[in-house]
Amino acid sequence: MTVETLPNCPECNSSYTYEDGLMYICPECAHEWSTQDSETVETVKTDAFGNPLADGDSVTVIKDLKVKGASQPIKQGTKVKNIRLVEGDHDIDCKVDGFGPMKLKSEFVKKL
Repeated sequence: MTVETLPNCPECNSSYTYEDGLMYICPECAHEWSTQDSETVETVKTDAFGNPLADGDSVTVIKDLKVKGASQPIKQGTKVKNIRLVEGDHDIDCKVDGFGPMKLKSEFVKKL
């Protein structure tokens, strides 16, 4: 790991942590924690306006989105029900009426 990707210390928030085997160590407060603890931290996915998203939410598309292989875009204001959050660049799995199963980016939707 590079220095930029090491987490800050959870005790004192120091940015000078270093890795020693399977442990992270803070030289300022001497706190030690497992590297596996840091990897299980989940990030909260949010819509374009910062509202947290969850599985089963309904969202609205906030701008026209071009779809490869389709003759028309997904129009702004299209409602998408029962989303499922997944990992990756396109972090929403859903079915869009008229288009079928699709992956969307959370930055182009607004939670209802």
